[in-house]
Amino acid sequence: MNILLTGGAGFIGSHIADAYLAGGHQVTILDNLSTGRRSNVPDGAVIVEADIRDQDAVRRVFAASHFDLVNHHAAQMDVRKSVADPIYDASVNILGVLTLLQECVRTGVKRVVFASSGGAVYGEQESFPAEESHPTRPISPYGVAKLTTEQYLFYYHAVFGLNAACLRYANVFGPRQNPEGEAGVVAIFTRKLLAGQKPVINGDGKQTRDYVFVSDVVRANMLVSERTGFQVFNIGTGRETDVNQIFHGIRQAVGSACPEVHGDAKKGEQRRSVLSYALIQKTLGWQPTVMLEEGLSRTVKFFREEAPGRE
Repeated sequence: MNILLTGGAGFIGSHIADAYLAGGHQVTILDNLSTGRRSNVPDGAVIVEADIRDQDAVRRVFAASHFDLVNHHAAQMDVRKSVADPIYDASVNILGVLTLLQECVRTGVKRVVFASSGGAVYGEQESFPAEESHPTRPISPYGVAKLTTEQYLFYYHAVFGLNAACLRYANVFGPRQNPEGEAGVVAIFTRKLLAGQKPVINGDGKQTRDYVFVSDVVRANMLVSERTGFQVFNIGTGRETDVNQIFHGIRQAVGSACPEVHGDAKKGEQRRSVLSYALIQKTLGWQPTVMLEEGLSRTVKFFREEAPGRE
C-alpha cells in the first residue's frame, strides 16, 4: 500500500512508520515537527514538513502521490492546552482533520485509521473497564474533538464509502515518548529520575490510568489497516494502575531512591480510566502482550541509552 502517515515523526507515529516499512509499504509522513523529531523518521520514509491546517500544502501532498490509506496521528495532544485554548485545539483536531478527509474523498483514498482517545472520549467512567458502548461524555475540548472526528468519519463512511477504523487508545507509553511538557507521565518521570531530579506527583497520586505499551498499539494499527467498513476499538489492557505505582515501578527500574513528592491536584483531571479490549480481541484476535513491568523496563532502557543532544 501507499500510505500517508500524519504525525509520523512523533512518538506513536514513528513506531507505526517502522512497522509499515517493514511490511513492504510505501510511507509518506506529514508532520509540522512541532512536537515530532526528524530523528524519529525511519530510513525509507518520505517526510513532508507541513501543517494539516494548511489546505494548499495538504492538497500538494495528496496530488503528488495516490494514497491507499491515511493513518492520522497528527494532533494537538495536550488536554490542558485544549482547556486553555479550545479554539486552537479545534483548529488542529477538527478543522485539520476535515482538510485531510476532503482530500481523501477527492483523490479516492480507500481507508483511514484514526488515533482516538479512550480516556478522553468517555469522560468520567460509569463502569470499569469501559467498553466501546460506554456513554461518551468528554470533559475536555480535546476529548470533544476526538469524538467529533469519529462522528465525521462515520459520516464520510456512510456518504462517501470511506472505510474507517477509530482506535481509542488508553495511555500509551514506551521509547521515543516526549518527556517534555505535561503529557506522558512515564516519560516525564523516567527522564527526571535518570537525571537525579524529583518528579512531582499531582495530588494524592491515586488517580488511575490504563497503560498500554507502544508496540501493542502498533500491532493494532497493522491489524485494522486493511479492514473495510467502519469500526471503533478500544486499545488498552483492562488493568488500572495509579500514578504512585507508576512512580515506584519506574524508580525501581532506574535504581533510584528518590522519595515520593506530591504537588497540587490538577483541576478537571479524571479520577479513573481503564478500557476493555474484549471487542478487538473477539474481532481481530488482538490483546496486549507487553505487561507494565516489562514496558517500564524497556522505556527506562531507551531513555538511559538515548544519545544526548538528540533533535
